Amino acid sequence: MSARDNTESQTTSAQDQMVAGSAWMTAGSIFSRILGAVYIIPWNIWFGAFYLQGNALYGKGYNIYSFFLIAAIAGVPSAIAKQVAHYNALNEYGVSVRLYKRGLEIAIATGIGIAALMYFGAPLFTGGDEHLIPVLHSLSWAILIIPTMSLTRGYFQGFQQMAPSAISQFVEQLIRVIYMLLTAFIIMRVMKGNWVTAVSQSTFAAAVGALGGLLILGVYYWRRRREFQDLVANSNNELVVPASQLYREIIAQAVPFVVLGAGITIFQLIDQYTFAPIMHMAGNYSAEHLNDLFALFGVNANKLIMITISLASALAVTVVPLLSEAYTRGNKREISGQLTNAFLMFEFVMLPSALGMSAVSRPLNIIFYGPTQEKLASSILAFSSYLSILLGLYTVVAALMQGISQNKRAVRYFAVGTIVKFVVQWPLVYFLGAFGPLVATGIGLFVTCYLIIHSLDVQFGINYAQIAKRTNGILMAALGTFALARAITLIGGLMGSESRTINFLITIVAALVGGYFYVYMVLKSRLADDILGSRVAGLRRRLHIH
Repeated sequence: MSARDNTESQTTSAQDQMVAGSAWMTAGSIFSRILGAVYIIPWNIWFGAFYLQGNALYGKGYNIYSFFLIAAIAGVPSAIAKQVAHYNALNEYGVSVRLYKRGLEIAIATGIGIAALMYFGAPLFTGGDEHLIPVLHSLSWAILIIPTMSLTRGYFQGFQQMAPSAISQFVEQLIRVIYMLLTAFIIMRVMKGNWVTAVSQSTFAAAVGALGGLLILGVYYWRRRREFQDLVANSNNELVVPASQLYREIIAQAVPFVVLGAGITIFQLIDQYTFAPIMHMAGNYSAEHLNDLFALFGVNANKLIMITISLASALAVTVVPLLSEAYTRGNKREISGQLTNAFLMFEFVMLPSALGMSAVSRPLNIIFYGPTQEKLASSILAFSSYLSILLGLYTVVAALMQGISQNKRAVRYFAVGTIVKFVVQWPLVYFLGAFGPLVATGIGLFVTCYLIIHSLDVQFGINYAQIAKRTNGILMAALGTFALARAITLIGGLMGSESRTINFLITIVAALVGGYFYVYMVLKSRLADDILGSRVAGLRRRLHIH
């Protein structure tokens, strides 16, 4: 086999791995996100008049928790996945096992330290909202468990084994949602209790779910232990890496992951701590009204758009180990091909998802949150759906930079975007109200994404001609999906119904018609084959598309 044939074979294999890995991670992430959104319907009904206040409190607590959690995990899972893939590419599986064990020690230590800081320092992070203290106390318990669980997921991903991560993620979310709904019903409906207590139990569900997810990973590890042992036994065993060097590698790779992984959360925290003060300068608004507005743009819309953003996240965690292997081999052509494939796969799933959600924003909002402030809430959700494209793109490009060990540069670019967000935040919130933080986030992330993509192109070359040609096809099919879904939504909206059942039916019909149109167009034009490979030919035959 010639060198060129070998390169092409490696590229094809990498693309197959990316598609297969993305399929597992996308499935796990999507089902988890859907579960994380569906619970909202009964949860809001049981909270009654307190549901917007409860959502605002829940969202504020989770934003702070997410930042602490990322600090506790310290980027170790993604760093472990990247470094494990690096050593596996060198056939040094023994080093990979030692790396995992050292990472576990770091994760446990940081988990204990950050959990203690969050629990005992809770009053310092409330921003004046005393209701946040019990919520932060309940969330701190999850930080004791999740670092170990996330680290183990990263270890599996480094071996290109995505199924354990995806399934444990789904089980974690399932147990969390069951606990949330059970405690919310008992406290709010049976005991007629306090809504703050109910929110605190809903957030404590994160710890309960994490235990379930960790148990699933433990079962997978036990079943595959012989496979790992055989790989170690057949390693080259030529590298002798001291424990101190392993620690340094993990920390050096992990710290930038903290900043980049917390990127969206950092932007949300900026909104959380600046929105109310700026709005108080703009007008005489009550704290309750501003909490309601924060719930609409900072919590409610976020829960739904994160379903589509999770598609990009799934792709991101899949591409890091693959890029790391290509980078280790020094194969620039393979890196360029994977970058091009990553962008195309992102567009392939993100554009129709975001446009489709925007098209059904009104009925979707009523299904999950009811008719309260329906017009404003629907407009915010539609705008957030467009914004989700930039949020998802940031997730992908940050992962691409990490995959080629350009963490520090990526952090610098994110810092520039954050400064831009700060600069435009005040005037945009002052004049645009609840839409201001969303516009500011979009501008800041656009700057970051542009800088990263430009850097990748300069170093490795991105096949813009190929991307542009296929983007045209994706965009046309996605716009057709949007038009059909929007038309069905408008026709259904003529009934003027605020019934959840009626709006659910409208959403389902719009999603099925629009979704089928998109699938038909990308299969008919063979666009899906170009992006996902020849395996989609079987789907075309089953759907009788020629």
